[in-house]
Amino acid sequence: MGLKTIKDIDLSHKRVLIRVDFNVPLNEGVVTDATRIEMALPTINYILKQPGTSLVVMTHLGRPKGEKKPEFSLAPVAKKFSELLGREVKMAPDCIGKEVQEMAENLSDGEVLLLENVRYYKGETDNDENFAKELAGLGDVYVNDAFGTAHRAHASTEGVTRYVSEAAAGFLIEREVAFFGKLLSHPEKPFVAVIGGAKVSSKIGVLETLLQNCDTIVIGGAMAYTFLKVQGHAVGKSMVENEYEKTAEEFLSKAKDRGVQIILPLDHIAAAEFSDEAEPVSVDQADIPDTLIGLDIGPKTLEAVRESLQKAASIVWNGPMGVFEFEKFAKGTLEVAEMVASCSGTTVVGGGDSVAAVNKFGLADRIDHVSTGGGASLEFLEGRVLPGIAALES
Repeated sequence: MGLKTIKDIDLSHKRVLIRVDFNVPLNEGVVTDATRIEMALPTINYILKQPGTSLVVMTHLGRPKGEKKPEFSLAPVAKKFSELLGREVKMAPDCIGKEVQEMAENLSDGEVLLLENVRYYKGETDNDENFAKELAGLGDVYVNDAFGTAHRAHASTEGVTRYVSEAAAGFLIEREVAFFGKLLSHPEKPFVAVIGGAKVSSKIGVLETLLQNCDTIVIGGAMAYTFLKVQGHAVGKSMVENEYEKTAEEFLSKAKDRGVQIILPLDHIAAAEFSDEAEPVSVDQADIPDTLIGLDIGPKTLEAVRESLQKAASIVWNGPMGVFEFEKFAKGTLEVAEMVASCSGTTVVGGGDSVAAVNKFGLADRIDHVSTGGGASLEFLEGRVLPGIAALES
């Protein structure tokens, strides 16, 4: 079973129906960050360079929950998309229906039609058969380049593939599968994973999968305090998932049995309260005093992480090391981001917060692969089958 890509199918003289992820931030009807549109352009331009092709583009925006809410209209996105593409993008009044069908059928060579928000219909998230058939009827072949929604079995990502003659992945999805696939099956060694974030419950699946291939796993963020607690350390007022203590204990035991090194915080930057106004307090040990809450990793921890990352041939990073949104507690995440960017091995960053961090610190262009999918990259790392990708395999 291999992923079928747009280079594997003949697109010439076809009307191509493409699913992209243009779920971009808007402010008063203006796109404030067009990164997701820009990232889809290589696939879109490749399609439009084929002789006689026209393009029907579908995406979602926000969460209108099956209702036609004007604040979730794609009209502002069409304007920005048109600017970036350097050609007119026609805006459809809806994503299904007779008028939309006629607009699609009347497209001339090289013309582009953007459908209205697919999530205006419950049929999208319900993966309704009739809704998927209507979408499929708008193109001759189907291309999916929306990795950010590939973990959802929706009508525009999975259902539609059953009603088109051919379905393939765009360059974005191809790249995501190539990088994550290699890390999960045959990473270059030493392979180091840096996993952060708030909850053990949301990351335990990733941690368990990574145990199979990793040499070292760094655990940071609020989830680290549950692991420290089961090791017998005092964690003060830090967040702990009591119901996951046994899970954390079992994980540490498995890691020991497999000879996988686990790096947990050796020291902390703490505060009396969870606030960006709070004054940072250095805690020069693993134990946190009762009056304090851990909000970032300290210098000793950073040194241990640096030592590990400098030797790495492969690195995956998912989740921040602390509350990087608060400037006083961002140092751990910033320094780890710089270490990852400086590594000469293969570096992959996935997950919304870690991606936001490398973008915030201006390091994205020094990472080999920055994933476009938050939940999708997390599920991919867990080794789960992503419905939107499975549907493109042949």
